[in-house]
Amino acid sequence: MSENRLTLGEYIIENQSHFEYSSGELSKLINSIRLAAKTVSHKVNKAGLVDIIGAVGDTNIQGEDQQRLDVFANDAFKKALINREIVCGIVSEEEVEFIAVEGKKKTNTNKYVVLMDPLDGSSNIDVNVSVGTIFSVFRRITPVGTPVQKEDFLQKGDMQVAAGYIIYGTSTMLVYSVGQGVNGFTLNPAIGTFYLSHPDIKIPYKGSIYSVNEGYYSHFPDGVKKYIKYCQEEKDDRPYTSRYIGSLVSDFHRNMINGGIYLYPTSSKYPEGKLRLLYECNPIAFLAEQAGGKATDGFKRILDLEPKELHQRAPIFCGSKNMIDKLVDFITSNTIANE
Repeated sequence: MSENRLTLGEYIIENQSHFEYSSGELSKLINSIRLAAKTVSHKVNKAGLVDIIGAVGDTNIQGEDQQRLDVFANDAFKKALINREIVCGIVSEEEVEFIAVEGKKKTNTNKYVVLMDPLDGSSNIDVNVSVGTIFSVFRRITPVGTPVQKEDFLQKGDMQVAAGYIIYGTSTMLVYSVGQGVNGFTLNPAIGTFYLSHPDIKIPYKGSIYSVNEGYYSHFPDGVKKYIKYCQEEKDDRPYTSRYIGSLVSDFHRNMINGGIYLYPTSSKYPEGKLRLLYECNPIAFLAEQAGGKATDGFKRILDLEPKELHQRAPIFCGSKNMIDKLVDFITSNTIANE
């Protein structure tokens, strides 16, 4: 079947002119992400056969144990983006500060910055569960040719020009959007080529899956608790099916294809939420909306949130519109009742 499908490279070339800023720079950026994804996919598939699994003994800026694959993936994506001189700055979950990328002449005229979670769900590698990479792309707002600044990264999600993820599972898929819908490309490992396998992905308006870590149920806000109970009721088309992997990319990917809702609310343990706004919530919310779904923190659209810090956390609920609307009803009603 792959002979009749567009490759990722062909797709990028065919659709480049439809992009608002069709200089070719963004296309080169996506191509660099593609190359790094193949490198990481190869290493992930060898986990258990080589000395690549387990913790390295350090923690990242989040205070989380760094896995060997975290470090490998971070290095792979940084090298792919820096060596080809196609970005002016990078933010990574694994780095404390942003990385300013200089050109060979010490002056970088590139227009884009990339924010990424190099290996989402890496703690699951040891037990052979799907993991992923998440990325977000913005046009810089400071003058081109000057050193990149923190404000270039602290933009609202609505200003993203591209976002996507790579899921390393039974097959490796690269799913991304440049603001004109969402398309998925599956890697043929035999020849190292990504083929268009999921064109124009749409999240079903109604879903029947809810994804949440119910181990924290007692710590959730009351409105979220009531919604979870609603999902579990035997009434109408319910109960819904509970499916939670613990890897954002994997859970969101399944729900985007089949219809469902992903929930990571605030809790007494994570009062600001756990997921990072800039390189987890924003890109996933961008994809959700481009696929016809919704993403909210319970009160505001995720893409309207104003970031203050590089590693800022936020609650997120994303997926099928019908399910998000019902959740927001529960949260709003509970808030009004407590006023």
